[in-house]
Amino acid sequence: MSNTDFTLAVEDLTVSFDGFKAIDALTLYVDRNELRVIIGPNGAGKTTLLDLICGKTRATGGSIKFKNEELNRMPEHQRVRRGIGRKFQTPSIYENLSVFKNLEVSYPAGRSVLGALGFRCTDAVRARVQAVAEDIGLGDRLDTEAGLLSHGQKQWLEIGMLLMQEPELLMLDEPIAGMSARERELTAELLQRICQNRSVIVIEHDMDFVKRIAHKVTVMHQGKILAEGPMEKVQADPKVIDVYLGH
Repeated sequence: MSNTDFTLAVEDLTVSFDGFKAIDALTLYVDRNELRVIIGPNGAGKTTLLDLICGKTRATGGSIKFKNEELNRMPEHQRVRRGIGRKFQTPSIYENLSVFKNLEVSYPAGRSVLGALGFRCTDAVRARVQAVAEDIGLGDRLDTEAGLLSHGQKQWLEIGMLLMQEPELLMLDEPIAGMSARERELTAELLQRICQNRSVIVIEHDMDFVKRIAHKVTVMHQGKILAEGPMEKVQADPKVIDVYLGH
């Protein structure tokens, strides 16, 4: 498979903070429609890697290509327009707006000529809101004020706000933190649904959850990739066992 076929091709990526290499010559390829989970101990560089891909942090060296286009010099908002969505650990929803409004305001009006003609295509927007709300399990909560949702529902709403923009790469940092067992269950199903027409990268600590959702697991340690492959293979790797159990 040539590098041009990947949704995301990260090559020899490095970032240093005060001489400390937080990411150290890292290479990673993510396929179309792949759900990749990145695991690793605290301080391994997992969140920093997402920061580099979305443009929050500037790389010191190496290359990040999204659909074969170099991102390294591209500002964050342009990466969003190209189709990269990123959810941070704490949800940023509009608590005092309804679920419907939260999704509606996330519709990328400025992305097309139609949008630029003054947000008039309300039927299209409404249809998109409805579809996304069904996808995230909030189809019957459209009129509910977002602040009244459960913790899990707020997380799903935020994923929905990203889905409104139809990203081709969606990155989620610890999406099930603080969720009930049932919400975790539903989140696993949600992630399996949404990776059917996009690539998804998830950072997660919960190994049972990782096992449930991952197509492929990447283990990071000290800014490098320690192991990669299906969960069974990675779990049995002596290097991985040493890093996880030896510390």
